[in-house]
Amino acid sequence: MSRLHTQTLLLALAAASVGAIAEPVSYTMDPAHTYPSFEADHMGMSYWRGKMNQSSGQVVLDRQTGTGTLEVAIDLASIDFGLPAMNAWAIGNNFFNVEKSPQAIYKGTLEKFVDGSPTLVSGALTLNGRTQPVNLSINRFKCMPHPVLKREFCGADASGSFQRDAFGLDAGKAYGFNMEVALRIQVEAVANK
Repeated sequence: MSRLHTQTLLLALAAASVGAIAEPVSYTMDPAHTYPSFEADHMGMSYWRGKMNQSSGQVVLDRQTGTGTLEVAIDLASIDFGLPAMNAWAIGNNFFNVEKSPQAIYKGTLEKFVDGSPTLVSGALTLNGRTQPVNLSINRFKCMPHPVLKREFCGADASGSFQRDAFGLDAGKAYGFNMEVALRIQVEAVANK
């Protein structure tokens, strides 16, 4: 084989290998398997626990380069304390005021990959018209083929916290309520293709 043919063959192989490099994969969150839950102080006496029943979002993940993004929209009217009167109060004018601000939006960057899996989301939460940094630790992360859809799907369990008064949600502060809200988020997302 001539030197020119060898160089041409090597260039063709190099071009083919570049084309074979994995690209980022986009996933759509499965609303039936995604539930942000929270716990908030009640005057130091107990914790109110609840969840948001409706959320949607997208994840972009590139395990090869160790990068990715996350965007989630949470329907605040779907709050569920397990107590209808508390739900009604939370979506009313004295707290979330969902007529004015119906959604919370979280946007973040997937970081600190270990063996192809992210362990941190560095991001910001927009709630009640204010945006504040909120980071989430990813405690568990796994991807596998979906048994029914025959596409990859990924699941994660993440946790974090924020100060609700930083978002102007300070109900009960004068009575000694701790403003810290603990988050726990379970999420599953299916690859778009």
